[in-house]
Amino acid sequence: MGTNPFDDPDGTYLVLVNDEHQHSLWPAFADVPQGWTVALTESDRRTALEYITAHWTDMRPRSLATAMGDA
Repeated sequence: MGTNPFDDPDGTYLVLVNDEHQHSLWPAFADVPQGWTVALTESDRRTALEYITAHWTDMRPRSLATAMGDA
């Protein structure tokens, strides 16, 4: 059984963001899925997670925050 590439402490990662301003930790070796863009280039796992924590402060999709008048 292989290891999960999202949990590899020695792996390199990207941080992706979509149009709803949702963030994703993504293995650097994997293709970026359609609808997502790179917000942070290849980094170690800790740096990528710190970036997500600092920049994704509202878990609501952007469209919901806008509808609620908060964006």
